[in-house]
Amino acid sequence: MSEGTLPIAVVGLPVRTLSARVVAGPDLGLSVSDSTDAITVGIAEGNTLKLSDPSVSRFHVELSKRGDKVAVKDLGSTNSTLAHGLSLTEALVPPGTVLTLGHTQIEVGSGKTGSVELSEGDTLGPLKGQSPVMRTLLARIDKAARSESAVLLQGESGTGKELIATALHERGARNRKPFVTVDCGSLSPGLVASELFGHERGAFTGADRRHAGAFERANGGTVFLDEIGELSPTLQASLLGVLERRRFRRVGGSEELSVDVRVVSATHRDLRALVNSGQFRLDLYFRLAVVKLEVPSLRERSDDLELLIAHFLREAGSEAKLESLFSKDALTALRAHAWPGNVRELRNLVEATLAMGEPPVLESPAALTSDGALPGPDRTYKDARTEVLNRFEVHYLKKLLELTSGNVSAASRHAKMDRSHLIELLQRHRLRGE
Repeated sequence: MSEGTLPIAVVGLPVRTLSARVVAGPDLGLSVSDSTDAITVGIAEGNTLKLSDPSVSRFHVELSKRGDKVAVKDLGSTNSTLAHGLSLTEALVPPGTVLTLGHTQIEVGSGKTGSVELSEGDTLGPLKGQSPVMRTLLARIDKAARSESAVLLQGESGTGKELIATALHERGARNRKPFVTVDCGSLSPGLVASELFGHERGAFTGADRRHAGAFERANGGTVFLDEIGELSPTLQASLLGVLERRRFRRVGGSEELSVDVRVVSATHRDLRALVNSGQFRLDLYFRLAVVKLEVPSLRERSDDLELLIAHFLREAGSEAKLESLFSKDALTALRAHAWPGNVRELRNLVEATLAMGEPPVLESPAALTSDGALPGPDRTYKDARTEVLNRFEVHYLKKLLELTSGNVSAASRHAKMDRSHLIELLQRHRLRGE
């Protein structure tokens, strides 16, 4: 490992462990106990609790600890996750609750006290965080950086996934080689293959010269594939082939080129739900998610607000004290804010506060209406598009649930949407359906 990439110091945080036990169904008696990590349940390899019940989805449900409760998150399953006869999308349930997954019933519970690793400090490269959830993530990032495994970063837009990818590269053994980013969500489908693998002169209209793609440019280093969930099925197959063979051809070319890169990918979507709905290849998911890091939203790390604000003030070259710009009431309002744009939104707020001398009025994410203001070119195209899409989806989904009295199956039929995709959208925007 290169100089300056020594492991960060870690400490242990006592936590209650998690257990899950099959109490009815084909896998009666199968269990997982004393887990300090989230437990995933499904029939695909890679689940913590792998079942054989064909009525259970590949990735059916995820269980995690949340205080003295168990957080249940349905992963876009085909037959839903039920508790006491009610369909759950995301919910907190007490230990001892029995969940129904297809023909299988699972009892969730708490185990003995365990320990999770936290970073001793609040900084790792460009990353800042003093909350337990962030210090846990910083410790995991540092550990992952010291391996060669592919890493999948999953979290909402604006949570800093590209900064994490950068930290993984800079603290790893490839840090003297290139770090190349491809935003799979902002490129037109016809250009993604060229950007990934390059093209030969004359490969398509406008290809007036040879172009080296991201894999070729990053040889020996790291390729960061942002918004990997937006890849088309054809490109998913091509990417899988490159990862398996470590060889590729430029678009329009016949020569095979060898490549040696580490792949870090990121998405705001849950790829497991996309696997369940057939929109993402299971074999590619396993290739990309050797190590999976969940990036928390700013809502989940409100203890970091003051630390981040102070950091953004220094980054902007300001010597102003936090207290001189943000009153106690203003900080209280910030902690209560939903932060749909996450850390990126907070940075914009700090910059606006410096420009105007006072914090701007916080607005809740309004539904997009015919006379609603659209973001202008003061935002990047990607950020503006994400904001408009999120506002539309929240507005549409709320109205859809109202129309169908919260019945997800009826809503999917009315909207002519795949039910698994609808559930994934509801989960993303924290909307509930029955």
